[in-house]
Amino acid sequence: MASTANLRSRRSIAQLHALAGVEREIRAQDSHSSRKYLREFNEAFRSYDSLLDSEAIRNALHAADVVLIGDYHALPGAQRYAASLLEQRALTGDRPVVLGIETIFARDQHILDEWWRREIDEAELRQRIRFDLDWGYDWSPFYELLVAARDHGEAIYGLDCMPRENLRKIGARDRHAAAKIAEIRQRHSNAVILVLFGESHLAPGHLPRVLQKQMPGAKILTVLQNIDALYWRAAGERVDKVDAVRVNDDVVCVFNATPLEKYESYRLCLDQWSRCDTGPDFAPTIYNLIDSLAAFLEINRYSPHNGTQPKFLVDMLPEVHGNPSDAVLRRLLSRKGISEQQLEAMLVNVEERGSAYLPQLNAFCIRQFQMMHAAEDATRFLHHACRGLPQRLNGQIVNGDEISDSTPALTTDAFYTRVVEHAVAYFGSLVLYPSRPARAADDSASLSRAACEKAAQAAVRGDEDRFESLARDWGYRIGSRIYTTYLAGKVKPGGLRRLFLAHLDQPGLARKVCTAVIARLRATSRR
Repeated sequence: MASTANLRSRRSIAQLHALAGVEREIRAQDSHSSRKYLREFNEAFRSYDSLLDSEAIRNALHAADVVLIGDYHALPGAQRYAASLLEQRALTGDRPVVLGIETIFARDQHILDEWWRREIDEAELRQRIRFDLDWGYDWSPFYELLVAARDHGEAIYGLDCMPRENLRKIGARDRHAAAKIAEIRQRHSNAVILVLFGESHLAPGHLPRVLQKQMPGAKILTVLQNIDALYWRAAGERVDKVDAVRVNDDVVCVFNATPLEKYESYRLCLDQWSRCDTGPDFAPTIYNLIDSLAAFLEINRYSPHNGTQPKFLVDMLPEVHGNPSDAVLRRLLSRKGISEQQLEAMLVNVEERGSAYLPQLNAFCIRQFQMMHAAEDATRFLHHACRGLPQRLNGQIVNGDEISDSTPALTTDAFYTRVVEHAVAYFGSLVLYPSRPARAADDSASLSRAACEKAAQAAVRGDEDRFESLARDWGYRIGSRIYTTYLAGKVKPGGLRRLFLAHLDQPGLARKVCTAVIARLRATSRR
């Protein structure tokens, strides 16, 4: 059984490497991180009392009069989690729910009221509250929260005041917000008040203390989201995934994103603000994920030879196309002889996942950054690069100009190649994004050479969709088991690097690799 320290290290090593690069870039652009107010927040929550499950969170929520929800503004999941809490609390039906938000100035309450009464539409609300000029983060998740509050709540109130940019006045903003919340309490005496406010305001000596003085009899619960120190500490727990922890009687912390996901979201916002008239530059984000996974696997990006290292990985980094149109993608792919059916499948993939790695182009196409899919696709690139670019893909010879056959061969070799590719990609996504939802556990008997061979035979007799579906299912199952074995300390990054470097285009090798991995996993499981 792995120790707590070993579990924490294995779950965190790749993320920590990736975070170092992101934090350096953020510090270079954001000079506020060293301010006393922010230091007080960062130092306030270093440990927790116990783990919490979803029922315990519901009970804590049910007992509170005011719920202060920490918001990491750049992370859409933070606002969406607030919306889910609001809906969850409202559906209980015992008390009405009121929402208070930092995002809208209290001075603009009349505009918010007009939208509440459906006198103005979404576009006019966004323009009149100067959302993009005064706030500048992602509109969609915030608007989803407003809609949830209008559908399930009794009222919405803006809580903030100027100046937002001056941290020397931030205490005054806390006092202003506390006074507004107290007014809401008087106006809606029986309601539960949910407040979404920037996380740094929720240190014990900041907004919570001021609010407790304003409302001495109220039960106030602070719900933090994804606090770094608590996340890294929870990574050492002997459970697959920690959903939440109790910091003390009045404070809980939920985990719905990783620190890497948080700070990459913020870096993208900083980049977008600096450009003003253009979309975010996704390339540094993708390259950081690739670099972090390479460091985890102990890969030298500047190695001049193939073998135990890919040759000059630094020269194989993919192009990154941010927000490409369908027309642009069609032009790029048509030059490589992609069939219309494959082209449509790739476009759907980009639309559904937000991004995709296209090995035919050695390129990423990104329309929306989603950490889980970006991590998986970064791993796919590294796997292809370790095997050498250009290379054979799905039975097709990829050279510098074209693909020799636009129809992938549905052969046993191709099936096992795809299984290994999916296994490696799924494993890498878990290394970079341990919060990826776990797959249902497979018993040892189901993960066998005979069962995989049976799936291969079924795949080659089916059509392309059936072929890909079976290969993905088996690959994800194997990748999940590899990650579990890694967490247990039974396989090291150096051994995993050999899996990345296996030249699967050699006839019969993919099957040998796949069956060897299955045998190793079964033997490890028995031990």
